[in-house]
Amino acid sequence: MSKTDPHSRPPSTDGMLATAAGDGLPVSGYRLGREIVLPRTAEAMVWLGAGLPLECVAVPGVLLRPGDVLVEVELATVCGSDVHTALGHRPAAKPLVLGHEQVGRIVATGDPAYAANGIPLRVGQRVVWSVTVSCGTCPRCRRGVPQKCLELATYGHERMQRGWELSGGFATHVQVHAGTAIVVVDEQVPASVLAPASCATATVVAALAAASALVPLAGATVLVTGAGMLGLTACAMATDAGARVVVSDPDAARRQLALAFGAAAVADPSAPGESPTGVASVLAALQDAGAAEPTIALELSGAQTAVQTVIDLIGIGGVVVLVGSVSPGEPVLLDPESMVRRLITLRGVHNYTPADLQQAVTYLSGGWHRHPFSALVGTTFPLVKADSALLLAATTRYPRVGITPQQPATLG
Repeated sequence: MSKTDPHSRPPSTDGMLATAAGDGLPVSGYRLGREIVLPRTAEAMVWLGAGLPLECVAVPGVLLRPGDVLVEVELATVCGSDVHTALGHRPAAKPLVLGHEQVGRIVATGDPAYAANGIPLRVGQRVVWSVTVSCGTCPRCRRGVPQKCLELATYGHERMQRGWELSGGFATHVQVHAGTAIVVVDEQVPASVLAPASCATATVVAALAAASALVPLAGATVLVTGAGMLGLTACAMATDAGARVVVSDPDAARRQLALAFGAAAVADPSAPGESPTGVASVLAALQDAGAAEPTIALELSGAQTAVQTVIDLIGIGGVVVLVGSVSPGEPVLLDPESMVRRLITLRGVHNYTPADLQQAVTYLSGGWHRHPFSALVGTTFPLVKADSALLLAATTRYPRVGITPQQPATLG
């Protein structure tokens, strides 16, 4: 945890609204906008590097340009990428405010500001927002892949900078930039269900869309590798769409949890080759019972062996969607002749579109009644203990760990 005395005021960013302060933070492009002085100073937990405790930084005000929204965070959840960054397993600029899965309430807008569906946003609305900020005009945005915008910025992954100090979910507030997909959410859906929508749920929507563009989900046998947050979500969504889902994960507790999310069967990828609990054996047993061969595979773990498994086991005319391979890893063997003869399609999915986020929220609004999504956040820490949240999340004991800033991180 921060070396700052939790009973004293945290380091302040007073003067950060000025265009020159000489403290090493880069100056953003903000010049005109609406200055918001917060009734309670906002606070963010700032990552300074692997092995270092997070530091609490105070932000007394923000400057909102047209289209920006200031959101008070209700709950943030710790994504695997937050853990990888904190541990130094992936490159990241610093100082950095981690966090990109969260739900909150609008406290100020840089008018005019609009939701992803074009409806004007107003103070008091409960919202989630996309992990990316896109320009909307570059060639990639015009092609329909705004998640790969040429001017892309990403919440929880950008270096903290003057004019955008509140850039991640491990904070009391987030300044949501124009160009971010914002979705208004139901007041009745628990925060623990909604917070992961901004990454896990929307990414699964994108992965299933990539698969179902080639193979209909209804009636298909779907192989899902990895029963973390994404895998459990994919299991529930595919099952609700009429698919028969097989979930593979080496952890027995997660395999059991997959059954609660609708899995028709589960498999242990660490089992010996001919074991009845192995992936190939479980798929064969389902086919013997009348199920179709697997024609959709979603690889959500990032493990090299899992990538190889889904490529090797996908059936004729099937589609393999790779999602979990977001860090450098060992290469896999790819037999072009086998792929050609089996008519295999291999697709990659990274992040998602505004429509995917909207669909994720729509799904969760009903899906949380059918599946135990609200139980996936195993425990929640106050903002001041964000370091402890990261440590627990790194154990993978729970699919998600929460951070709530509803009480001030400091008492001064």
